[in-house]
Amino acid sequence: MKLRKLTAATGIILLMTGSWVFGSGQSSNGSTAPKDSSASGPFDWKRFSGKEITVYMVEHSTSTALQSKLKDFEAQTGIKVNIQVTPEANYFDQVSNALSSRSGTPDLFMSGVYQLWDYFTAGNVEPLDPYLSNPSLTVSDYDFNDIVSSTIGALRWDGVPGHPVGTGNLLALPLGCEIYSLAYNKRAFEKAGITKVPETYDELLEACDKLKEWNGPGSYAIALRGARDWGTIHPAYMSTYANFGAKDFAIEGGKLVSKVNSPESVKMNQFWVELVKRGGSPQWSTTYWYIGQAELGAGKAAMQWDADNNSIQVNLQNMAEGGNIAFAPMPVAKQGDPIKSNFWIWSMGMNANSKNKGAAWLFLQYFTGKAFLEYASVTGNNMDPVRTSTWNSSGFKAKMATQEGYIDTFNKTSSNATILFTPQPAFFQTTLDWAESLQNMVAGTSTVQAALDTLKQRMDRAVQE
Repeated sequence: MKLRKLTAATGIILLMTGSWVFGSGQSSNGSTAPKDSSASGPFDWKRFSGKEITVYMVEHSTSTALQSKLKDFEAQTGIKVNIQVTPEANYFDQVSNALSSRSGTPDLFMSGVYQLWDYFTAGNVEPLDPYLSNPSLTVSDYDFNDIVSSTIGALRWDGVPGHPVGTGNLLALPLGCEIYSLAYNKRAFEKAGITKVPETYDELLEACDKLKEWNGPGSYAIALRGARDWGTIHPAYMSTYANFGAKDFAIEGGKLVSKVNSPESVKMNQFWVELVKRGGSPQWSTTYWYIGQAELGAGKAAMQWDADNNSIQVNLQNMAEGGNIAFAPMPVAKQGDPIKSNFWIWSMGMNANSKNKGAAWLFLQYFTGKAFLEYASVTGNNMDPVRTSTWNSSGFKAKMATQEGYIDTFNKTSSNATILFTPQPAFFQTTLDWAESLQNMVAGTSTVQAALDTLKQRMDRAVQE
């Protein structure tokens, strides 16, 4: 519900200021913030010594690692940094309110991609390409090409609702990411006589039948998100939706039109309902990612189809079944089909109204550089890494050696990973409605076709408004 408020508040601000220029992604907000991207002369970490910046971050392994290196950054640059770390439940409301004030605070903020669509169309995100391309501001060994290319593509957008990510302004730089894969309990598979990890949807359903109550009453086959929350739609569900060839929106007649009741979507949702009924938790409709993770680690769920990140790899090591968990690419319709995975990317953006953009850029550059991000993943728990050099480092390989299938799964999946949603400012409202419709389909209060027909009408109204 808070995220619905975030979107509504942004829309009110746009209407009051008249600042949204459709098709440009830019704002005529009258900002007088300095244009530090035009600096000249040799690169110097001390160029903005004496400046002070404020950074907002969510409570996360990334922010923990960053804070441990903050004194090093301040010593190297002479820049004073104030960091505010907030739990995720309240974080995005805090950022939205602060950016909407146009006060210039915070100078930098941690964000997901979906939130950036709101912030950018409201004129509150500074495009980063001018900083990256200026040798006076970017150190020669930053090595932008070392960043996993699919994460950069996901953070580029031209600001036109309905246009996909991948082109246009670079809205932020990545700190860590997650793709979606299948975590499974090897002991459960052996107990159920399953000798092969499911690679297709049919094989997955067959495995679910064999894993019912595999570890006694109350145990079940596969943990899937099901809560009435936008997060239910974006991981395994949206990845599968795309693998069925379904689209959420299309531009028709110059406007966005929902496609959630297409034949491809109906077929996908029929499969998903069957998967939940044959293998999901009896409490599926209240399941969040962390509940599924806990039940996988405790030996209640035999599989989890969800995020491939530090919350899985690290936390599971300390759970009862941690030593039995392995990872594999998500199933597809038939063997050999490309695996399309949705993306979640924790990134850092710059406030377009910041009065200390040069100092903010040095901070952003330092903490997305090779040295820090390798430290954050090897010494800390910042995963999935977003730099190729980290994946290739002996330290990271050694750390993940006990996580069977983890690196191989990322390598097989990441090349086709991207943001599979159509960028549009009503994202949180439409995905919340979508999760509610999915619950109705699973509960049987509506047929799949009828639920999706109703959902299409709601989504069309949301984007037209």
